Amino acid sequence: DFLEKYGYLHHEHQIHNAVEVRSAVEYQWLSRLPITGQLDSATLRQMSEPRCGVSDEGSQQVWAQRVNVIFTGKRQLQHEKWYKRQLTYQIVNWPRHLSLGSVRLAVRTAFQLWSNVSDLVFREAPKGPADIRLAFYEGDHNDGASNAFDGPGTLAHAFLPRRGEAHFDMAERWTLNGHKGHNLFMVTAHEIGHTLGLEHSPVRHALMSPYYRKLGRRLVLSWDDILAVQQLYKPLGNRPVRLPGQVLHAALQEWEFTELQNQNPGLPLYCQGIFDAITVDEKQTVLVFRGSRFWTVSPEGSVSDPLLLRQRWPGLPRAIEAAAFSPLDSKWYFFKKRMWRYTGTVLDPGFPMQNKVLGLPRRLDCAFYYTPLGHMVLFKGSRYFVLNLKTLRQEPYYPRRLTDWTGLPQGTNGALTRPDGRLYLFKNQRFWRFDPVKVRVTREGLWAKDLNWT
Repeated sequence: DFLEKYGYLHHEHQIHNAVEVRSAVEYQWLSRLPITGQLDSATLRQMSEPRCGVSDEGSQQVWAQRVNVIFTGKRQLQHEKWYKRQLTYQIVNWPRHLSLGSVRLAVRTAFQLWSNVSDLVFREAPKGPADIRLAFYEGDHNDGASNAFDGPGTLAHAFLPRRGEAHFDMAERWTLNGHKGHNLFMVTAHEIGHTLGLEHSPVRHALMSPYYRKLGRRLVLSWDDILAVQQLYKPLGNRPVRLPGQVLHAALQEWEFTELQNQNPGLPLYCQGIFDAITVDEKQTVLVFRGSRFWTVSPEGSVSDPLLLRQRWPGLPRAIEAAAFSPLDSKWYFFKKRMWRYTGTVLDPGFPMQNKVLGLPRRLDCAFYYTPLGHMVLFKGSRYFVLNLKTLRQEPYYPRRLTDWTGLPQGTNGALTRPDGRLYLFKNQRFWRFDPVKVRVTREGLWAKDLNWT
């Protein structure tokens, strides 16, 4: 199904070994995997990573032609493109947990990436017709069965000129600042590339790689991205402007925090969006983590000003994926590909440790100490893991299916154990209360609205 969906196999083929080998080789080449010609474990694992929904068919040929121009100077036949220099765009709708102002900033910056290296000019058209329309949908949205969104996995897809549409999966967890979730700016910039006529790129760190790329410290556009757009459209007259990801990241984060404060000056920022992690200490003080900051909420409901993570826990990275306090050893545990363990504010010797050494997946959704088991429980997708804090190894017979926790959704990003023993788990702006006696969810709602201690 995967190879058919992304253009490597076709329904009319009677699939046999030769076809499978050729398809696997093409896929491995585009995905920068070792070319074995087999659907090996590395290839199958790569297929499960978040990616763009646009077919890879033809990408290899287009890239070969692009590189050939460099060496021969001979122009190839023009591919799909716009035949005008000034283009308009429109944001049809946006994720409910993000403000329109922040989304407009991310989209405008994404278009600017391409106008900085070409002679294209982009202008937002809030109403009326527009050349390029960006919209969020769920499930089947009349684009054909192959383009239907099916929950987390395929992030978005777009159409080549001159249809001018980019569609994003509303079910994905979108963010603007690199926290847990998928960066809307990066995905938008990629899909804009398709609306301009660009195919997928095999170049490492290219924005037009078919697989989702986080906003990191690197330049957002690679040499191949720039070459691709400049072969379709004229280069910018002077030297192209290429912003490092860290500059864009800081600007987007600062904009988001400033706008949220202006919109809701009476609410703490963590109540106005998605947080990275949440936990509770031995005094029942709730700690909420977001980016490089955290907040404390006392049992009486008093909320602190935002505090810097590294001032309390030196060496801890920003945008952690999971956090938990263990009453078993009175230590703090933080996760982001690795595990940091602190006694108070001091990092314990030998830490951080790689997740794989602990028997855990590289990425985690949430972590919490679960008294009925006497161990740390960690969620990842459709499975959960149990970590023995004394041996620092995964308990036997785990991982197990998340369906053991009746009523809980996948992708929760934090959990709190309350004095009555009930467990509260969070995802986006919702919470689920899990009763360990009944072994099921007994309540759910909007946490910022319905839980008075947040």
